[in-house]
Amino acid sequence: MRGYLQGALKIAPNETQAEFASLSRTRRAKLATAAQTNLIKADQWARGEAITPEVATALQKGVEGRKKTAPKK
Repeated sequence: MRGYLQGALKIAPNETQAEFASLSRTRRAKLATAAQTNLIKADQWARGEAITPEVATALQKGVEGRKKTAPKK
């Protein structure tokens, strides 16, 4: 156990963050630019790390918007 009587905290990204992480670098960069941030902060969000709420909501809307416009196979 880490620390005194506490277990290690494990960051669990949600479904949207996991989908963002699975995209190619170019698509992630385009979504990051649309969210007015850089790729580094967008990748931090995808890992579940803390970033500003405005950027997080913009990235989440970008990924969800991509789901709606994606062609069905």
